Amino acid sequence: MAMTMTQKILADHAHLESVKPGQLILADLDGVLGNDITTPVAIAEFEKAGFDSVYDPEKINIVLDHFVPNKDIKAAKQSAACRTFCHKHEIPHFYDVGKMGIEHALLPEQGRVTAGDCLIGADSHTCTYGALGAFSTGVGSTDMAAGMATGKAWFKVPSAIKVELTGKLSPYVTGKDVILALIGQIGVDGALYQSLEFTGEGAHSLSMDDRLCICNMAIEAGAKNGIFPVDEKTLAFLTEHGASEPRIFEADPEAEYEKTVRIALDELEPVVSWPHLPENVHTAKDSNEIEIDQVVIGSCTNGRLEDMTAAYEILHGSHVKDGVRCIIIPATMDIYKQCIANGYLMAFIEAGAVVSTPTCGPCLGGYMGILAPGERCVSTTNRNFVGRMGDVTSEVYLASPYTAAYSATTGRISDPREFEGGNDHE
Repeated sequence: MAMTMTQKILADHAHLESVKPGQLILADLDGVLGNDITTPVAIAEFEKAGFDSVYDPEKINIVLDHFVPNKDIKAAKQSAACRTFCHKHEIPHFYDVGKMGIEHALLPEQGRVTAGDCLIGADSHTCTYGALGAFSTGVGSTDMAAGMATGKAWFKVPSAIKVELTGKLSPYVTGKDVILALIGQIGVDGALYQSLEFTGEGAHSLSMDDRLCICNMAIEAGAKNGIFPVDEKTLAFLTEHGASEPRIFEADPEAEYEKTVRIALDELEPVVSWPHLPENVHTAKDSNEIEIDQVVIGSCTNGRLEDMTAAYEILHGSHVKDGVRCIIIPATMDIYKQCIANGYLMAFIEAGAVVSTPTCGPCLGGYMGILAPGERCVSTTNRNFVGRMGDVTSEVYLASPYTAAYSATTGRISDPREFEGGNDHE
């Protein structure tokens, strides 16, 4: 039976010759992930079920990233529960303050995922790792608990949508614009419990950071996962980061897809997702009358080095407009150090921005950038639901790092293609 890339990975991990959409399978796991919010719940379920050991300490990843350094007593208790559990079960891949990073940027950087893996995480954006040719998806904390104990998880095999990408991205257009344009086209439920499988020469033209961003937001289209084919860029990335030996799965030529969506990368322009759904997509140039109060550049979607470089290109020699707060958050400590070495942090500070250690804080309205009533924020994060980043009357506009950084200098949503470089827009 012909299968898609995702279906082949799932069949392999279920020890089956083939699988079909809708089939229930029990699959072996190559990794389990939890963060400081979801892991304490998983620990409670783990202990409630009577488990006294994890299936393989080497395959468990616990990352403190949402509220660290801890913002209050509740956050401190959650982190303490994670520390105690990891110490008790001798889990080596525990990332605390000083080593932490935003989980979906950290695991690829640390070589914790490789091509052909099957991985679950108690966080909806676990679908990020499809950029590396892996099957990865978000689950609830109860499934995380079972996964830590048994090394297995139940899945319903997803059907798939083929996304054919052609051409190459133009200057100031990024992977964020690709995924927002796709969600704008198919809707937030357009790929409900399906696999988004990216193909075509355009897929190979994208950088790894762009692919990670695109797969990260597959869930915003309702998808079970997003996945890219493994190519030379993928293999080079895996080698650079010390990942284990890749296992390459390719879709069969006659594999069945629910539909095919075609996107010409060279025809895309910078876009912005208006409140209060990621599908509410408009061009940046048609959004330029919208004045803003805050800009956030970071998150598991756009906190990688290419994103920091994009912000630097705009902010170096420019200045954040008076009255706008610009918050920049490198996604991992290694990226933070690279920003220091490259001179980015000094440029950000001189431009009037503030820089934080890695945290998810503002993305989910936790801390480090809460919005007051009626305030507007351009953010490189992934969700813009009502009250997502603060007061229920505040508004979040999703955009790329180029668009966010340039908007910070103008005080309104602005098309980064208008940037002339080195101008002081204050």
